[in-house]
Amino acid sequence: MDADPLGKKRKKAERRGRASEYVAALYLVLKGYRIVAMRYRTRAGEVDIIARRGDIAVFVEVKARREEGLAVDAVGFAAQQRIRAASDIWFSRQADAACLSQRYDIVAVLPGRWPRHFRDAF
Repeated sequence: MDADPLGKKRKKAERRGRASEYVAALYLVLKGYRIVAMRYRTRAGEVDIIARRGDIAVFVEVKARREEGLAVDAVGFAAQQRIRAASDIWFSRQADAACLSQRYDIVAVLPGRWPRHFRDAF
């Protein structure tokens, strides 16, 4: 019997996505960010990476695409709303929330190139 091609594609895409998240996290660490959570999930949504640098909390969506424009375009309005909802929950649980600013970034992981970091993307 033939294996399920959609299942294989889905698993491959998930593995690529996880690997891309780790590449993006390492890239952010090299830029001076401290990773506080990866794949932060709530009922409202998920944030790929939550990082801090000083008094700013950065909620990062990671996209692995061939071109950076495709990565940015892949984060649509519905995804932005889910990320914001999950970040609100994370933010509400922080003891120092009153001292923090928040920002929403996108990191595009591109084949054969350094990741591209789009600060304040949405």
